[in-house]
Amino acid sequence: MRVFTGADEVLAASGEQLGTSDWMAIDQQRVYAFADATEDHQWIHVDPQRAADGPFGTTIAHGFLTLSLLPYLIFQTYRVEGAGMTINYGLNKVRFPAPVPVGSMVRAEVTLAEANEVTGGVQLVLRATMQIKGEEKPGCVADWVTRVYF
Repeated sequence: MRVFTGADEVLAASGEQLGTSDWMAIDQQRVYAFADATEDHQWIHVDPQRAADGPFGTTIAHGFLTLSLLPYLIFQTYRVEGAGMTINYGLNKVRFPAPVPVGSMVRAEVTLAEANEVTGGVQLVLRATMQIKGEEKPGCVADWVTRVYF
């Protein structure tokens, strides 16, 4: 885990790879819970029998489920000591290059793509690539914008 001790150190690390998170299992129960929370019950996510005959041969995680796991995975790769508050500022770009089959293991490889000063803190653009164990293409690639205030 990359530990930053202040704004100057974060700003100096622009372009640096921060690390890779632990592997995380994507199970059907998590997919069902996400479907219930978002009212997205499309059969490719929640009907294992029908999905077995579908284009992916199994159920797959929602794209937005994979995206929503990124903060948990990203925060395994870095920490800013002395921060009073960190906020989600948005996303610059998100792509889902490959489906994430239920039963997969995923992890995030994280790079600090940009770091800029803002009033009271720093703005980070964190490029996260969600790798799928055993697969060449990632399940999600996103540029997540966060602000860290001191």
